[in-house]
Amino acid sequence: MLEQIDLTKKLSKAEYKKQLPHLQRRLYDLQYVAWKSGVPSVILFEGWDAAGKGTTINTLTQRLDPRGFKLHPIRAARTYEHMHPWLWRFWLKLPNYGEMAIFDRSWYGRVLVERVEKLIPKKDWRKAYRDIVSFERTLADDGYVLVKFWLHIDKKEQRRRFKLLEKDPLKSWQVTDEDWRHHKEYSTYITAVEEMLERTEAEWAPWTIVEATNRWWARTKVLNTIIEALTFRLEELGKLPAQLTGDDDDFVEPIELEAEAEAIETLNQE
Repeated sequence: MLEQIDLTKKLSKAEYKKQLPHLQRRLYDLQYVAWKSGVPSVILFEGWDAAGKGTTINTLTQRLDPRGFKLHPIRAARTYEHMHPWLWRFWLKLPNYGEMAIFDRSWYGRVLVERVEKLIPKKDWRKAYRDIVSFERTLADDGYVLVKFWLHIDKKEQRRRFKLLEKDPLKSWQVTDEDWRHHKEYSTYITAVEEMLERTEAEWAPWTIVEATNRWWARTKVLNTIIEALTFRLEELGKLPAQLTGDDDDFVEPIELEAEAEAIETLNQE
């Protein structure tokens, strides 16, 4: 599956800079309309170490209203979290209606690192596929927009990026012995990733594989995918304003002004 992905796809920096402002403004407007319409969304990022998850999330959130989203960097479960069903800690991080939750890694660690590193018994990670599909179906049935990304680079590119990070005194801390160990197990992880993609792909929670060798291509693909998902849901509900049915940048301003006016009115009331 992943060997068929075209990792040579790219976008020039000049074209990226040309597209980015429009994409960010449109996403800002859709965020506002989703908030006003009570449509929640969950955006999750999985991918190889050094594939660009952090910088892509940074680009995604630069123009969003910080009051309308929460970012959750996921780490290993803490001791007290092991005292609950394994998905419990993720249920607690779900967004309110109208808000957005962004996951930097997610519940998919159960069938990736916990599987490959043998941190849990085989029966637990095999059962997790059913748990995940059920969990995501529940969210979709409740009106959540689910967007799942796998940022993909090959083993050679990952090694190149690790070496570059290690040479930078301000970034070398980002590459650990654990990262290099995972790099050596790339082929083992490939097996786990492909099974994950196959067994958790669903109409209501589709995977988007992002060709991440070129950062400009990767970021624009992520933004466009989220825009398409939110637009589709809002159109489906009949909540998409006429101003946002076209691609003209001039359509952005009315929504922004309305949002600013409501914010000012709220402050005045306080």
